[in-house]
Amino acid sequence: MEKDLSNYRESYEKGELLKKNVPENPIELFRDWFIEVEQHFNQRETNAMTISTIGLDGYPKSRVVLLKKYTYEGFIFYTNYNSEKGKAIIANPNVCLSFFWADAERQIIIKGKAEKIAENLSDGYFESRPRGSQLGAVVSNQSEVVNDRAELENKLKNLEEEYEGKDIPRPKHWGGFIIKPVEIEFWQGRPNRLHDRIRYKLQDDFQWKIERLSP
Repeated sequence: MEKDLSNYRESYEKGELLKKNVPENPIELFRDWFIEVEQHFNQRETNAMTISTIGLDGYPKSRVVLLKKYTYEGFIFYTNYNSEKGKAIIANPNVCLSFFWADAERQIIIKGKAEKIAENLSDGYFESRPRGSQLGAVVSNQSEVVNDRAELENKLKNLEEEYEGKDIPRPKHWGGFIIKPVEIEFWQGRPNRLHDRIRYKLQDDFQWKIERLSP
């Protein structure tokens, strides 16, 4: 089977990214772009991001997760710590996040180090989730082989009965990671493939060095 995709082309003409206009802290630029994409572009799940890890088998793997909070310190998402993803992060906390907002012709790539957030913060977020999502976190032994869907649905039904009228406690193997960035690159599509790329690199004095990269 073969399909030639060499004629797939887009012309990027929706914006520019000039070094003289960017803030000193990349989190501020991330915030500005995130708000602009949410408010002015037809982007579903603006907080969807790809996280890449190095697996226990030595292979890199990427998958989409949802960003749940960002601060000057870093980017937070939640997962099962015993999942393939969780085990990979615990074994090697060097990860990469990426956002691609097609309608805005923008991409952000974030290299950083992941660590678990405090348990009380994971508790607080878990309590804010819909009850069905709470039960799902308890039901799923994420990434493990399951015989069929009926096995999951039966387990869910039993848990619904067990916790009827009761609070659902957060499983200790489920919680948040924060990715503390060491490098953030902002990409803005431009005509003729002369895209704008601005990279922030964290220095030893915790200041950010700003550089323009060739496209």
